[in-house]
Amino acid sequence: MEGENNMEKGLLLVNREETANTTLLLVFSTFIIVSASFTFGVAAGYTADTMSSIMTDLDLSLAQFSLFGSLSTFGGMIGAIFSAKAASAFGNKMTLWLADIFCITGWFAIALAKNIIWLDLGRFFVGIGIGLISYVVPVYVAEITPKHVRGAFTFSNQLLQNCGVAIAYYFGNFLSWRSLAFIGIIPCGIQVIGLFFIPESPRWLAKKGRDKEVEDALQKLRGKRYDIVLETREIKISVEVSKQNSNMGIRSLFRKRYAHQLTIGIGLMLLQQLCGTAGIGSYGSTLFKLGGFPARIGMTVLSLIVVPKSFMGLILVDRWGRRPLLMTSAFGLCLSCILLAVAFGVKDVPDIEKISPIFTFIGILSFTMMFAVGMGALPWIIMSEIFPMDIKVLAGSLVTIANWFTGWIANYCFNFMLVWSPTGTFILSGIICGVAIVFTWCLVPETRGLTLEEIQLSFAN
Repeated sequence: MEGENNMEKGLLLVNREETANTTLLLVFSTFIIVSASFTFGVAAGYTADTMSSIMTDLDLSLAQFSLFGSLSTFGGMIGAIFSAKAASAFGNKMTLWLADIFCITGWFAIALAKNIIWLDLGRFFVGIGIGLISYVVPVYVAEITPKHVRGAFTFSNQLLQNCGVAIAYYFGNFLSWRSLAFIGIIPCGIQVIGLFFIPESPRWLAKKGRDKEVEDALQKLRGKRYDIVLETREIKISVEVSKQNSNMGIRSLFRKRYAHQLTIGIGLMLLQQLCGTAGIGSYGSTLFKLGGFPARIGMTVLSLIVVPKSFMGLILVDRWGRRPLLMTSAFGLCLSCILLAVAFGVKDVPDIEKISPIFTFIGILSFTMMFAVGMGALPWIIMSEIFPMDIKVLAGSLVTIANWFTGWIANYCFNFMLVWSPTGTFILSGIICGVAIVFTWCLVPETRGLTLEEIQLSFAN
């Protein structure tokens, strides 16, 4: 408790931080960090329009393809187990290099696969890579950006993911599934080279006791004329307190003092994966066909609207704040699921079955837009902000594992749920989106405009 009081006293001296500059290096660093998120997006959208061609070329059953589609999320869970530990031990840059190796190897295995073994192994390797990326990218960006632009810069992670999804949707209409796999390699190559030219996170450097490098990194990120003294002191105070609790075990996470943050982190990740995105993101073409709408037209339109809608989220996240945007997104997802449930429910009803293709198109389109605006990125942004340094590694690992494990189950089961009942599937998703609205209203705090250290003070108080 004495350490916490010292931190509060120290932060009271430094929280009158002037607005930092948005430097060219900060923008370039963020671009390099989030560039691998593009391959995350390609992996997420890869199965949306390649299902029939892969099943035909390699003679796969529905169960085999469902396993292939879900292996990226299973691999993501494995990567998530080690992501926070690797980032803490080796640094964010080294962890991203490791993720790039897994992704590049995996995409090559998929592109050159001659049988189900190499196909599944490649998907699993890509999953491990994006599992590492999913934790490191938002945390790294949050730690190098000043508070007044942190939301927008961290949201760029989702923007690049959506660019990858859009490319997979669009080119999936024209390219073979092997050629599409090669596209996922390009951003990883860009990141491998670009990481040599950007600084490590100042907070990680401070944790390792490399004080001179902390100052150098901050000065480069904030600009030559910016006074970094107050921000440097704030970071060092926070890191010193975290070191006092550095021997914490996994059981320490479940203390009462961390219950609020842990509930928020795990709750948002579960709601994100169970709201229906696993099905719509991975099997959009199948859903269009099921609803009677031309799949090629539908996937092309989706590819054109995903990225512009992400820009809206990027603009609004530091204007509206996290809470309003998250609740708006969840409400839109709820309405979209209801629309899809109606579309599949009436497709065999005489006289009104003609509305089924229209409702299917509108439902999938609106779901994709509303997910891109908030529910896709905000759980990761909030996760990167709410945990203090002393539990960030353990809590970040647990939350990320929860996300990937739930995503794996949801992805694998989706095709079987469609066989059971398309209408029932989206009724359940709509209910979960409604729960997300209530959950956000009751438990999720607003973190806009606060430094990472000020957010910890708000929880402590």
